[in-house]
Amino acid sequence: MQLPLQISFRQMEHSQEIEADIRERAAKLDSFASRIMSCRVVVQPAAKHREHGNQYAVRIDITLPGGEVVATREPANDKEHQDVAIAIRDAFDALNRQLQDYVRRQRGDVKTHRRD
Repeated sequence: MQLPLQISFRQMEHSQEIEADIRERAAKLDSFASRIMSCRVVVQPAAKHREHGNQYAVRIDITLPGGEVVATREPANDKEHQDVAIAIRDAFDALNRQLQDYVRRQRGDVKTHRRD
């Protein structure tokens, strides 16, 4: 990564464990795309649900030459995202898939349909 990783915690306490997990996952992103210019991660509790308790939302923005890839993970209707580590894992998994697709498109490995 060319620029440092930016991690923000909104409406919650800063956690060294969560930050370490995010830094570890972000370091692996270079294996998918070596020209990542910046990475911003925002972790925050979502609105409290009466049935599902306190859940977490995670947003990851990556800037690359020629574009940006964004992955967000809003709480699902199940209780999985009550654990912030699972919400982070799901957001990075989604980002990895999007990043791989972006790199394939940049290389021209993906056929696009021509519009007439």
